[in-house]
Amino acid sequence: MKFRLLAGASSSLLLLLTTLLTACSSGSGSDGSADGSGGASELTVWLMRDSVSAAFQKEFTQAFTRAHPGIDLKIQIQEWDGIGQKVTAALASNDAPDVIEVGNTQVAQYAQSGGLADLTGKKADLGGDTWLKGLAEPGAWEGRQYGIPYYAANRVVVYRKDLFRQAGVDPAAIRTRQQWLAATRTLNKGDQQGIYLTGQTWYALAGFIWDEGGDLAVQEGGKWKGALDTPEALAGMRFYKELQALGKGPKDADEANPPQAEVMAAGKVAQIISVPGGANVIAEHNPQLKDQLGFFPIPGKTAGKPGAVFTGGSDLVIPAASRHQDAAYTFVKELTGDTWQKKLALAMSYVPNKTSLASAVASDPGAAAMAVGAAEGRATPNTPGWAAVEAENPVKDYMTAALTGGDLAQEARKASAEITRAMNSAS
Repeated sequence: MKFRLLAGASSSLLLLLTTLLTACSSGSGSDGSADGSGGASELTVWLMRDSVSAAFQKEFTQAFTRAHPGIDLKIQIQEWDGIGQKVTAALASNDAPDVIEVGNTQVAQYAQSGGLADLTGKKADLGGDTWLKGLAEPGAWEGRQYGIPYYAANRVVVYRKDLFRQAGVDPAAIRTRQQWLAATRTLNKGDQQGIYLTGQTWYALAGFIWDEGGDLAVQEGGKWKGALDTPEALAGMRFYKELQALGKGPKDADEANPPQAEVMAAGKVAQIISVPGGANVIAEHNPQLKDQLGFFPIPGKTAGKPGAVFTGGSDLVIPAASRHQDAAYTFVKELTGDTWQKKLALAMSYVPNKTSLASAVASDPGAAAMAVGAAEGRATPNTPGWAAVEAENPVKDYMTAALTGGDLAQEARKASAEITRAMNSAS
């Protein structure tokens, strides 16, 4: 899933959101070279635009080369636009790169094609017991692990400190969804919006549905079916409707139309649901708010558990056609290991790939809030068929219908049927 709203990102980067061998066979020769050829392996790695800074890339490359003189590392930066077709073509060729960064929710479609090496046997070696679920689960396909968690990002609540203070609302006291509603009602006075939440912010809805124990779709008897009409999913939609009413967000648009950060910058909006990078865009459009923006995790149903959130981010995969499997695995292990994960998180305001590393971003308020939510992170249904659902997105149409007077149960059944049709027609 393309999810490139970083805490330090510019507004141009923020637009990007609105878009391995069985046990890794050993090919090392007796001479100790990485591919058994007697010389250095030229390892080609595709990383995506803005997933690492130039400074981080330089530091990592120099350190990796010193530690592994038998590997000639060549990192090539790829653009998100059109990357799906490019990766698909590469996996089907005899000249694939050795490691590829892919969106976490894209792994299933690549694994289904048979083009990825299976790294299931390496999970323990890579610290898989503490991987973020929102990266690890979509990185698996039919019980095998193909994608190795690389980094994560997720939504938090971005709020105006001054408006909270004037209303006598303490953000630290907001620990549950009901407390959040009560605070938002207090903030929603006169020309001030308690929250700006559009009618089609479906990633936020997904979190509320997960909190209730529901899902967007479920698999039964080998077939996928939409699940928006379950009691749990309906409860999530009812909460969304109650929260959305405490502001003036359009009911027939998503958070990009108009860009919600710009709306918050221009008016008296107390809160939005966004990745922390949204705060930078707000400050770009209204510099007076630069020091008035804070963050807290999306609250859950109970105080002891934060709200479920959609986890965006990337996994690393090794194409089955890679000619340097051992060297590729060495690269993956290094970049996803604790040392470089901590450095990457601090450099890019990411959430590290393991729950055990959350403290690495404690000094970054936005990333720290993300890390709390990431512990309850989830991803969209893990099947290649979900791409067809997002292409049509009946979830958005359902949300608008539910918010504009439509019968909730009836509209949910209709949307579930559309999800079922889309998922199974794509398989």
